[in-house]
Amino acid sequence: MINVMIIEDDPMVRDINSKFLKKVDDFKLVKAASNLTEAMEFMNGNKVDLLLLDIYLPKENGIEFLKKLRKEGAEVDVILITADKTSIMIQEALRYGAVDYLIKPFTLERFKEALGKYKQMYNSFSNSNTIEQKTLDQYISGSSSSEKSNDEEDFEKGINKYTYKIIWNEIENSRDNYKTAEEISASSGVARVTVRKYLDYMEKEDKVKKIIEYGKVGRPQHKYKIKTK
Repeated sequence: MINVMIIEDDPMVRDINSKFLKKVDDFKLVKAASNLTEAMEFMNGNKVDLLLLDIYLPKENGIEFLKKLRKEGAEVDVILITADKTSIMIQEALRYGAVDYLIKPFTLERFKEALGKYKQMYNSFSNSNTIEQKTLDQYISGSSSSEKSNDEEDFEKGINKYTYKIIWNEIENSRDNYKTAEEISASSGVARVTVRKYLDYMEKEDKVKKIIEYGKVGRPQHKYKIKTK
């Protein structure tokens, strides 16, 4: 499990981010702090792998906290979550090692994508003493500098592998139960139109089975489940 601490002063936003985190596998919320003093006290006695850090806190600044962590050599990664979209702030955050930058308001889909990328990087660094250039390029620039990975070769233009995995996980979790695009959208946080697009793509891959149910009123429902051999 990847231990996560959320640092956010707004109780409502803190609660939303906590609920978002619960929807992502392999991440554990170990602390939801409202200020940097509380966060630092917790970090002094507990293992934290990833901070979801707001920039603007009452009388405190998340970027300055990030700088302090880097100066002290703290072994923790940071994803900044903020309404600040100025290029100067984003550039400074990246200079001090933020692994991602989410601009409020963001979607659950984008949140899951950020954590999905981070989990891949975290697992690669944890499970191997060396990293190949092709793998490193994917973390840094999102693509290989030489040849495409197998994952990338399998996807068409407009199909994002992280969104694909989110929707596929919902299908796998359902197993023998048929689900509509609306149901998958509600459980995954991905827009219904996007879910339909990816389900159609999976059907072309022969990975899902689709049935059409006709009710007494209204439009017929398209339902999907994983296709077993």
